Amino acid sequence: MDYRNVAGTGPELAGFSADVLLVVLTPEAPRTGCQPLDALVSEALAAGDLELKDGQTLYVHRPAGLKALRLAVAVAGGDTPRQFKSAVARLAGHAKGARLAHAGVAVAQGLAVTAAHAEALAAALADATYVYSLSKPSAPKPAGLKKVSLITSAADAPGAREGLARGQALAAGSTLARELGNRPGNYCTPTSLANEARQLGKAYKHLKVEVLDRAAIEKIGMGSFLSVAKGSAEPPRFIVLRYEGAGKDQAPVVLVGKGITFDTGGISIKPAGDMDEMKFDMGGAASVLGTFRAVAELRPKVNLIGLVPTCENMPSGTATKPGDVVTSLSGQTIEVLNTDAEGRLILCDALTYAERFKPAVVVDIATLTGACVIALGHIHSGLFSADDELADALEQAGKASGDTAWRMPLDDEYGESLKSNFADMGNVGGRAGGAITAAVFLGKFTKAYRWAHLDIAGTAWKSGGAKGGTGRPVPLLTHFVLSQQGKGALAPKAVTKAANKPAARKTVARRAAKA
Repeated sequence: MDYRNVAGTGPELAGFSADVLLVVLTPEAPRTGCQPLDALVSEALAAGDLELKDGQTLYVHRPAGLKALRLAVAVAGGDTPRQFKSAVARLAGHAKGARLAHAGVAVAQGLAVTAAHAEALAAALADATYVYSLSKPSAPKPAGLKKVSLITSAADAPGAREGLARGQALAAGSTLARELGNRPGNYCTPTSLANEARQLGKAYKHLKVEVLDRAAIEKIGMGSFLSVAKGSAEPPRFIVLRYEGAGKDQAPVVLVGKGITFDTGGISIKPAGDMDEMKFDMGGAASVLGTFRAVAELRPKVNLIGLVPTCENMPSGTATKPGDVVTSLSGQTIEVLNTDAEGRLILCDALTYAERFKPAVVVDIATLTGACVIALGHIHSGLFSADDELADALEQAGKASGDTAWRMPLDDEYGESLKSNFADMGNVGGRAGGAITAAVFLGKFTKAYRWAHLDIAGTAWKSGGAKGGTGRPVPLLTHFVLSQQGKGALAPKAVTKAANKPAARKTVARRAAKA
């Protein structure tokens, strides 16, 4: 979709040509300065067809005195970007028709349009016009909307242009993540996910993509990752994406995304109810690909690495059994007490692999635990980090993008439940604090760098009548990556001793040398 800014005053709205004109008012700012438009609103208020209350809308076909063929008005509760986005979302239904190619968007007189408002506009319209159709031929036709013009004052124009450019990139990235998540498990396999990454590399020449097959993964020594893939006929893949927007001397940001394309729970099989939603268990991987899509558009001056371990978790005669002990890439051994706690088993090897890039920071993203959904519901993603600066940067990115995260505790004491009599650690603790113990487990593989974990089990998709991927947390991640340019970048952690056990570190060094 083509988003553009048009500088114009209230009176000029009458002559603005579009298939539909979308107008946002507030109780404090109910007028636009366009006489025929304000007259229509006044008549509707007098007739009781519209009230100056949050959530109210008005639609007029062939509005008198306006060149636009249709008029849709929404009342926002206030002038914040979040409230503006909510109002635009209510109006978006009037821009979804197949014959509506051009929409204009304007605000009431006296309301400022910032970059954040413009970004919110792109997000709202992308969300409203998205249609999944890959395996549903009967799906409605996608909206015909091709162009969106945000009409602002000349003073607001620079911020609007900046926000529209960022919003358009974020919308494309979020839509990609949403689309990948919505695909059924027989459409979205580890191989097809790898092919999507390759397509990104072909579309954007400044992205480099490498895909490792099972033999290469075995050669590296990712025993924990491969233990999850053992039960499936679908071969695993390890995807490595590179974006180099800064000098070689700048340490990269590394994003690690969980890519379980379908999760049955393995031998610790899940209940049948709602198991279909486990196609969304690659939401972390989808968000990494979506973020690279957005970054490829925006071209920030930062170096970015994406790591995606992807496989299926299936029960079979070859599947890993509860009680099996596996050896991770770090050399640490893990007793697999529950095969349904598989995400951490693939992530831990990717987190160890991340060391070779000498990163500034590493953020892993995973639909990891149902416990996080119980703790936070579907509003905030769970944020875990022992690094206050990194946690604050991610929280601020969430607030700036409207894709929020809530910081959770990460005390060492939670790790007591991960002790094992037969390995260096178990892969699960008790039920209490399950999201925290999962994060503590991952933290055992991240001692060499600054690290944060995002548990998106409650935010990557919706259930019920609105079932489908959300595209989160692509906006949060993209804003975070943008914040790591220049003076805003976090410095790498100063490491004075081995990240893990000495024997484990030697094992990694030997394997890295062989690979």
